[in-house]
Amino acid sequence: MPVAVTFLGCGDAFGSGGRFHTCILVAGGGRRILLDCGASSLIAMRRFGCDPHSVEAVLLTHLHGDHFGGLPFLLLEAHFGGRADPLVIAGPPGTRDRLTAAVDVLFPGSSSLEWNFPWTVVELEAGRPAEVGGISVVPFPVRHGIETAFALRVGVADRVVTYTGDTEWTDTLAAAARGSDLLICECTMYDRPVRGHLDLTTLLAHRRELRAERVILTHMGPEVLARACSLPFETAEDGKTVTLD
Repeated sequence: MPVAVTFLGCGDAFGSGGRFHTCILVAGGGRRILLDCGASSLIAMRRFGCDPHSVEAVLLTHLHGDHFGGLPFLLLEAHFGGRADPLVIAGPPGTRDRLTAAVDVLFPGSSSLEWNFPWTVVELEAGRPAEVGGISVVPFPVRHGIETAFALRVGVADRVVTYTGDTEWTDTLAAAARGSDLLICECTMYDRPVRGHLDLTTLLAHRRELRAERVILTHMGPEVLARACSLPFETAEDGKTVTLD
């Protein structure tokens, strides 16, 4: 059964190249989920014709604004826009409290609303498989600053999509990627290592360890974008859809 992966947003934290923040729609087997939901995600969904109410679950790699900051907007739009179906949000430990705080910072008092639709938060544990919105997910611990961050290995229909999230190189990436139909891999820098992020030089050094059928780079900074046409990997674009047959 085919699975469609649409990059609604594939930019870095600073919108390099005019790209939206991270937001990836995975659709297959009657399921529709988002991998991350950065601050500009609702705009990106509108731009590329993705009905926010059709999304059943949001899986978060970590709790930085360019990866989860769109959730307050998504929730409020659902509340006032007539959504009836439940929404599940899954992320690292602390997701529930951080989301509540973000909703109240951006829209004071909103966390105490009597919501017009049911939504729940599931906090994932590293290495422990979970089922979220009918989707199987295994979170792998990665290295991105002082907070917990995950790479996510997601099973949709009979396909596997792995997303590194933001991380410097760690051997868990090889385990997460092994046998995946698609590895979505961040590549913020070109040849200059930065703590908490991947660069092209490091990726090339570990290329043989990433045993995925297909690799697409995302979260690219200016140096990588400037060389996008000559990179040895496929690259993401806002609005790009790939089909896993």
